[in-house]
Amino acid sequence: MITKIQKWGNSQGVRFPREILGKLHISVGDEVEVSVHRGEIVVKPAIATRGKYDLKKLLSQMPKDYRPSEEDWGKPVGREIW
Repeated sequence: MITKIQKWGNSQGVRFPREILGKLHISVGDEVEVSVHRGEIVVKPAIATRGKYDLKKLLSQMPKDYRPSEEDWGKPVGREIW
C-alpha cells in the first residue's frame, strides 16, 4: 500500500485505512508507539492501552473525608429538559 504524508496544521500525518487498523485491533483514539528501526518507521499498539489505571490505587488517593454532593449548574440557558 502506498500513501502520502500530509500536512495537518503545523504537523504532518499519515492516514491508515480501516483494514490496516482492524488487523492490529487499533481504533481511533487508541495510543500507539512510534519508533524508527533500521531506517523504517514502525507504528504499533501501545503496550498498556487498556488496563492503564488500577481502580483500587486511584480510590486510595481520594481524601478520606470526601463526600460527593449535587452541583448547582444554574438556570437552563438553552433547550435543556429537566
